[in-house]
Amino acid sequence: QLQVVESGGGLVQPGGSLRLSCAASGFTLDGYAIGWFRQAPGKEREGISCINISGGTTTYADSVKGRFTISGDNAKNTVYLQMNSLKPDDTAVYYCAAHPVLSNRRCGIRPYLYDNWGQGTQVTVSS
Repeated sequence: QLQVVESGGGLVQPGGSLRLSCAASGFTLDGYAIGWFRQAPGKEREGISCINISGGTTTYADSVKGRFTISGDNAKNTVYLQMNSLKPDDTAVYYCAAHPVLSNRRCGIRPYLYDNWGQGTQVTVSS
């Protein structure tokens, strides 16, 4: 059974950093795109980053480009999202999700592409 589980959320001050983890089980990262998404209260789910490890490609939303970095560890079957220079607007529940992808395709960050979702982890940026 394909499953992804997020962890690493918490409360951080503006300007601080957090690293989120997305642990995959039931499948290996090769051949899958892993995406990170977030949803703030009253707002639609927003795609923020994704990685196609087989193809070595990543995609970022403009809202996080230059501040967030996505990476993967095949040995741990885990994808990370390093979040730096956090702002109050980054406050949201963060989700990871997976879908099969060819190695020569760039991954996308539109939520409808993904069909295996985690339960989410809360990130709160506040002083």
